[in-house]
Amino acid sequence: MTPSEQIGTFSAAFNVASLTPALRHQCARSLLDTYAVGVAGKRELASLRAMAYLATLGAGGDASLWGCPGRATAEAAAFYNGVAAHVLDYDDVTSPLRGHPSVVLWPALIALGEAESIVMGRMQSAYVVGFEVMCKLAKAAAVQAYAKGWHVTASIGIIGATAAVAHLLRLDAQQTAHAIGIAVAQAAGTRANFGSDAKSFQAGHANAAALRAARLAQAGFTSSRDAMDAQQGYAALYGQGQDLSAALETLGQAPLELSASGLEVKKYPLCYATHRTLDGLLDLRKEHGITLADVERVEIETSPGALVPLIHHRPTTGLQGKFSLEYAVAAALLDGQIGLATFKDENVQRAAIQNFLPFVQGRSATGESIMPRWAFVSVYLRDGKRLERRIDALRGSASLPLTDEELMLKAADCCGWAGLQGDAGALLAVASDPKARAGDLLAIVR
Repeated sequence: MTPSEQIGTFSAAFNVASLTPALRHQCARSLLDTYAVGVAGKRELASLRAMAYLATLGAGGDASLWGCPGRATAEAAAFYNGVAAHVLDYDDVTSPLRGHPSVVLWPALIALGEAESIVMGRMQSAYVVGFEVMCKLAKAAAVQAYAKGWHVTASIGIIGATAAVAHLLRLDAQQTAHAIGIAVAQAAGTRANFGSDAKSFQAGHANAAALRAARLAQAGFTSSRDAMDAQQGYAALYGQGQDLSAALETLGQAPLELSASGLEVKKYPLCYATHRTLDGLLDLRKEHGITLADVERVEIETSPGALVPLIHHRPTTGLQGKFSLEYAVAAALLDGQIGLATFKDENVQRAAIQNFLPFVQGRSATGESIMPRWAFVSVYLRDGKRLERRIDALRGSASLPLTDEELMLKAADCCGWAGLQGDAGALLAVASDPKARAGDLLAIVR
């Protein structure tokens, strides 16, 4: 079988009974986090602009816009909710992907699930399918694709999202294979757009395109069976011609990727490449009672390639600040915390911050693999002392996950940031209930 056919066979045959209680709980946590972050993103300029675009398409539909009045078609809602859930860069990640899996799965699944009145248990099954496909492809191609400049959250994520939507729609193996080829026709996303509205557009597009691909295949639309691996296909264009068939041979084998690779929930609303540095730096600040005024310079060394996404060295806007190691360090030292308000434009532009940016230096160790990930922080004080901290285990990572209580606190904070009220415990309970429906979840936040 070709890779498209392998994915089609897996997606069509995956049995919802394979989901253990632990896997279902992980699905519920990921949905809570993604939805809460999407609600928090409603006031960001990219979200407002996406909403203005939706207005040009005409009103009405069967799917909700997270945290907002009005409704849209499932495809339009998947697009908007994907933008809103990614614009803050606060959504979860998984290390093999070097990107964000849930933001290119849940917006599409919830929009379609709401429109079609599909139960949560089936949506959880679809999420696991999409995550499985995404991680298998990522392990084969993500490092090279990312190095080429692809925004793999979108360019790989769209393939997993399409497999997930096809599963939700109960497409057969052949229909799903065609949907994968149609997804390849729409796969896109560049890292050059990091720090602009277009980054979150790329996540929204992956959701909408996945729905479009599956719906077209359901209607009989066809694609090449070789779209994933021909000389002119996905593997050659997006990677380095890797043998995707070999990577996909283990689809569905225990342990499933949601257990094996796991999810990493963000504690801070900016690029994940900064998070180990921030954990160490904030610990040092608290332990030694230092502030920005006490620091002469900061040096950070990280695992190979870890700093690649941090392309803005002298940021002037909040979106640029989300991809700036220098700003993350300066803001953490000045404020003692990193939160949603950290990325207001006026906070990035503070004189104390801008003046300190040149005194933050980051470098990556030499080597081929980014794994295992680590960071080493050296803080040089004005009194001549030096403080050091190495960070391996990251709070919120698969190896050191946030508790349900910590996750619910994050969700409640996200709702409050958007000026809305929502019972995070009720959200998690509905997301965990296999018999619940999307509308039950979406009705809680007001």
